[in-house]
Amino acid sequence: MPILTRRAALTGAGTLTAVVSLAGGRAAAATTTFALVQINQQALFFNQINEGAQRAAKQAGVDLVIFNANDKPSAQNDAVETYTQQKVDGIIVVAIDVNGIMPAVQSASAAGIPVVAVDAILPDGPQKAQIGVDNAKAGHDMGEFFADYVKSSMGGKAKLGIVGALNSFIQNVRQKSFEDVAKTVPGVTMAGVVDGRNVQDSALSVAETLLTGNPDLTAIYATGEPALLGAIAAVISQGRQDSVKIFGWDLTAQAISGIDAGFVVAVVQQDPAAMGAAAVDALATLHKGGTVPKTIPIPITIVTKANVQPYRAAFK
Repeated sequence: MPILTRRAALTGAGTLTAVVSLAGGRAAAATTTFALVQINQQALFFNQINEGAQRAAKQAGVDLVIFNANDKPSAQNDAVETYTQQKVDGIIVVAIDVNGIMPAVQSASAAGIPVVAVDAILPDGPQKAQIGVDNAKAGHDMGEFFADYVKSSMGGKAKLGIVGALNSFIQNVRQKSFEDVAKTVPGVTMAGVVDGRNVQDSALSVAETLLTGNPDLTAIYATGEPALLGAIAAVISQGRQDSVKIFGWDLTAQAISGIDAGFVVAVVQQDPAAMGAAAVDALATLHKGGTVPKTIPIPITIVTKANVQPYRAAFK
């Protein structure tokens, strides 16, 4: 089925609009088509996954269809089911609800369509590969970094608040592994967790509430890009750059400005473009009859003022 027909069928099925990349600039017909079922196109992180996947698709000579679920788990389920009916050659899932997506993943696999997961970790199932960082380890590593920073630069004391996304399985993992370390640090008290729901405006609102309710707050941990952007904006809006230090996930231009200003201390930086590329490469290998590892790890870097320079060009 031509790609434009695929897009029309998907939209007609009542799901949200798909974004289509034609690999190599070819017109509609394609011998191989992969589908990427994405969370949203607001966060830079997800757009970078898309870009990496598009580049890899072009290099592999395949077509890539990208579906934007606009943060709706049901839309992701519908998209996977529709792509299964359309008999695409492989599906990449960046899941919102890791449990809720599994029936659709199982249906795709039963139809002979390989599925690989990116970032959010799916339960045991028929998916061929899990691609991304070890979020539990990275959260723990950031917790250790925070603990060392409290001892070395905060006089051994901190009041910590967390801006999380309780609807995100992966961000809950990052939250817990960080908290497990932070709660053991002498001199650290907890102000609680606020839920930004993985939406920047919501994260800003709850971060402002966190700051207003805790005038003695001295540290914030943000579990994802929208949470980090919201925390940065809230600290700036309340003029508390001199008293509150921020630790979080996923660089942006605003995060780098905060690092330069000194109130953003450290950011876990993933390589989302590498995740997208690895997902397409895995499907391409499977399509040719090869095998791929069940887990494909992508390393992270904790970015601080000391090592931020190489990242500037990508976030202008």
